Amino acid sequence: MSVQVVAAKMAEVELKDVSVGKDLPTESPVTPTSEEKTLARNEPQKEVGSSASAAAEPSTKAGEGSRGLLTPSAAKMPQASAMKHSDPQQNGGEAFVNRDGTVAEAPRMKKIQFADQKQEFNKRPSKIGRRSLSRSISQSSTDSYSSAASYTDSSDDETSPRDKQQKNSKGNGDFCIKNIKQADFGRREIEIAEQEMPALMALRKRAQGEKPLAGAKVVGCTHITAQTAVLMETLSALGAQCRWAACNIYSTQNEVAAALAEGGFSVFAWKGESEDDFWWCIDRCVNVEGWQPNMILDDGGDLTHWIYKKYPNMFKKIKGIVEESVTGVHRLYQLSKAGKLCVPAMNVNDSVTKQKFDNLYCCRESILDGLKRTTDVMFGGKQVVVCGYGEVGKGCCAALKAMGSIVYVTEIDPICALQACMDGFRLVKLNEVIRQVDIVITCTGNKNVVVREHLDRMKNGCIVCNMGHSNTEIDVASLRTPELTWERVRSQVDHVIWPDGKRIVLLAEGRLLNLSCSTVPTFVLSITATTQALALIELYNAPEGRYKQDVYLLPKKMDEYVASLHLPTFDAHLTELTDEQAKYLGLNKNGPFKPNYYSELIRVSSGQTATSPEPMHDSLLNLCELCGIQ
Repeated sequence: MSVQVVAAKMAEVELKDVSVGKDLPTESPVTPTSEEKTLARNEPQKEVGSSASAAAEPSTKAGEGSRGLLTPSAAKMPQASAMKHSDPQQNGGEAFVNRDGTVAEAPRMKKIQFADQKQEFNKRPSKIGRRSLSRSISQSSTDSYSSAASYTDSSDDETSPRDKQQKNSKGNGDFCIKNIKQADFGRREIEIAEQEMPALMALRKRAQGEKPLAGAKVVGCTHITAQTAVLMETLSALGAQCRWAACNIYSTQNEVAAALAEGGFSVFAWKGESEDDFWWCIDRCVNVEGWQPNMILDDGGDLTHWIYKKYPNMFKKIKGIVEESVTGVHRLYQLSKAGKLCVPAMNVNDSVTKQKFDNLYCCRESILDGLKRTTDVMFGGKQVVVCGYGEVGKGCCAALKAMGSIVYVTEIDPICALQACMDGFRLVKLNEVIRQVDIVITCTGNKNVVVREHLDRMKNGCIVCNMGHSNTEIDVASLRTPELTWERVRSQVDHVIWPDGKRIVLLAEGRLLNLSCSTVPTFVLSITATTQALALIELYNAPEGRYKQDVYLLPKKMDEYVASLHLPTFDAHLTELTDEQAKYLGLNKNGPFKPNYYSELIRVSSGQTATSPEPMHDSLLNLCELCGIQ
C-alpha cells in the first residue's frame, strides 16, 4: 500500500473522531454547560498539527453529520517514516499503521475539563480579586518562616495599631494590638504552652481557691508570648488585675496578644513596634484613669524606669518590684546604691531556678534555633566567638561546640574565664580573632562590647547577634552612617554593606536573638514564670516593714519548691534523708537543702550583693503546706 493511501485513510479516521463540543458522545464523563458551549463557539480555533501544517477551514457541506475541523484535502501529508499520528485536539488519540498496511485507531484517553476551568483565567480579576491574590502571595512568602520570626503581620494592612479602633467580642476596647481577629489562633498556642508548664498550672489549680493576689493590681512589661500568657492568666486566677506591655519591640506574638485582649486583658503590644510605640505602650499601661498599680513585674527595668521618670508618686502605693533580667537587676542595684530605690524589689534573675535553668538550658537550645531560622547557617567547622561566659554564654558555647563549631570565649571575670578554659574553650581578646571568625555572639549584659572598630575589621559575611536582654551590647548606632548601606534580606536580617562591598549580617538589629527571631523552650520558662508568681505573692502579702527598700532574693525554700513541681514531668523520684542523715548534715528532712547564700556562689560576675531573704510570709508558708511542702 502506498504512503498516499495510508495518509488518506489516517485523515478519514481523524474526520470520523473529531467533533465539536455540542456533539460530544453520550459516554463523556462531563456534560458541557450552555455557558461552556458558548465559550467554545466563540473561542478562536487553534492550529492543528506541527508548525509546518496549515490551519484548515471547517467543513460546511450539507449532509455532513458533524462539522469537521480538518478535510482530507486540507490535511498535510505525513512523512513516509511516520508510524503513528497524534491528534492534539483529541487528547492524545493516535492512529497506527499495522504490518498488513491497514490503519488502526489506538484507544484514546479523555481528559475531564470542568465547565469553569477556562473561564477562571479568561476573566479579568476584579479589584477585590486582585487584592485577595496579592494577600495570598504575601501570605505564602511570609509563611515560609515561623510566626515567631515574622517581621510584621502577613496582612496587607499597614495601618498602625495606634490608629485603629478595635473591640473584643464583649465590647471592651482597652487594649492596643495588631489584629483582634487572630485571637483564636493565639488561644490554641496558649493551650499548647499550658501542657509544657506543669508547675504554673499546678500553682493555679492549688492556690486559686485561696486567691493570694486578691486586690493586687499588677502592671507588667515582659515578652508577650504564649508562655507569658499562661503566667498572666495564672495571676488573674489568683485574684490579680493585670495590664501589660512588651519589653522588646520584636518579641511579641501578635496572635497571643489578640487572645489575651479577647480574654479581657489590657495588652498594649505588637511585633515590630517603633521606639516611640514602645514607650507609648508602656505609658498606656501605667497612665489610666481610675486604676493605679500596686505591683510591678518587669523584665529589663524599662517599666520601672518609666514610672520613676514620669509618675514617681505612684511608688507611694506600690508594694514591690519583681525583676527577672540581668539588665533590670543591675538598674535596681544602682538605684539602691544611690538611695533612690523607694520600694522593696525581688531579684528573680539570680534565683537558682532562673540562673541554672532559664539562662543555661533555654539559651543552649534557642541559640541554634535563632541562627538557623534567620541565616540557614551550617555550624560545623565555623569559627565562633562568644562574648561572656556566664550562664547564657555557657549554654551558647555548649550548643555550638556540640554542632562542631570552633568556639572562642571572651571574659572579664577570672573565675568564669577559668571555667571556660576547663570546659575546653580558648580564652581570647576580641581583637585577636575578630578578623577570622564567622559568627560573633554577645551575652554579657554590658554595653559597647562590639564597637565600630570591631565591625570594620570583620570578614565579609560575618554574622553578628546578641543573646543579652538589652540592645546595648552591639554598637548598632555607629552603623547608621551615610557611607554604609542597609539592606533588608528577610525578617529581622539585615546586610550592612561597606563602600568596598564587604557586608556583615546583623540579626534583629542587635536585640535579643532568640525571642526576636525564633522561640524558646516552653518548659524551662515554666520554671521562671512560677518563680515570678511566687515572688509577687511574697511581696504583696508581706506585712509592712518586713522588706525594706532594698533588693532581695527569693527564699531557698521557694527555689526548691519550684523545682519539685517540675519533677513529675520526668517521672522523677527524690531520695529522702533518714533521720540519722538529716541530723548528720544539720538539715531539715524536707529542706531547704542549700543555704541562703548559695545564690551568691553562682553570681560570680555580677559584682553585686543581694540582701538575704527574710523568713517567708504566712501566705507562702500556707501555700507550701497546701502543696505538701513542709
